Amino acid sequence: MASEKQYKLSTLDGALSKTAFLFPGQGAQSVGMGQQLCADLPAAKAIFDRANEILGYDLAEICFNGPAEQLNSTVVSQPALFVTSMAALERLKSESPEVIDNCVAAAGLSLGEYTAITFAGGLSFEDGLKLVQRRGEAMQAASDETPSGMVSLLGLDREVIERVCDDARWDGEILQVANLLCPGNIAVSGNKASCEAVVPVATKAGAMKCISLSVAGAFHTPIMQSAVAKLAEALSNVKIMESRIPVYSNVDASPHRTPNEFRELLVKQVCSPVLWHDSMQKMLDDGFDEFYEVGEGRVLRGLMKRINRKTACHGVLG
Repeated sequence: MASEKQYKLSTLDGALSKTAFLFPGQGAQSVGMGQQLCADLPAAKAIFDRANEILGYDLAEICFNGPAEQLNSTVVSQPALFVTSMAALERLKSESPEVIDNCVAAAGLSLGEYTAITFAGGLSFEDGLKLVQRRGEAMQAASDETPSGMVSLLGLDREVIERVCDDARWDGEILQVANLLCPGNIAVSGNKASCEAVVPVATKAGAMKCISLSVAGAFHTPIMQSAVAKLAEALSNVKIMESRIPVYSNVDASPHRTPNEFRELLVKQVCSPVLWHDSMQKMLDDGFDEFYEVGEGRVLRGLMKRINRKTACHGVLG
């Protein structure tokens, strides 16, 4: 188990830091996620047990033992990351409740935004999980309709990448910026042929590395449009409450709290670029100086280090 000392609140010039929680998105999953947490903490195991009942299958078994191919599928990885993050919150509640009490804002990367809203009180655990399940199914179905993908381009700025997309895009296809994660780390999404064509074009333009991402399709582009109506319907049938703390949105990098805002932004998020870099910079500008990555992986800590090396960003699960 992590020690209580790991989560001790920091002070700056005698004053408590301004703390926010960050929740990971798809791609952070790995086989074994949540297993030790559940072994250590009955409250975390109860979260997974409840999730199994809601989903109608043994999510814990897939998270703990795989196979990786099943865990990495969109329909499973999204609920898996949501549930693991919610279970990780139980560790903080048990070991350092003052850290949760001191948290005054949240944000989540793509899928993680649902976790952030749930933590902030905008959604119940059950409704949040059902929405995430529906989102994963809708995005998988949209991906199945059109062969597509995502490619991470390292070492180029947005203006260069947009020109690269224009040069690599096949006639009539989609290829556009999808994830603006941190300086020099931007992912593009589009039709399969255009994603394949972008690699040599980006390399010639000076990209340090081009990485084809293991995702079902072109997330955060119009290729996901068929998922929008399904998600909008699901959101319209769920009770969303005003959150007790603001959640910074991927869509506009701004804080929001009201049910209508959450409904509108979560629908837009499916086809809109993820403005993670802008969101983190906005939070820094708003005075946040300490962050916790609540959930699986170390992706968000790595991104924060690239955005502002001096800012503290702790992990809850390692």
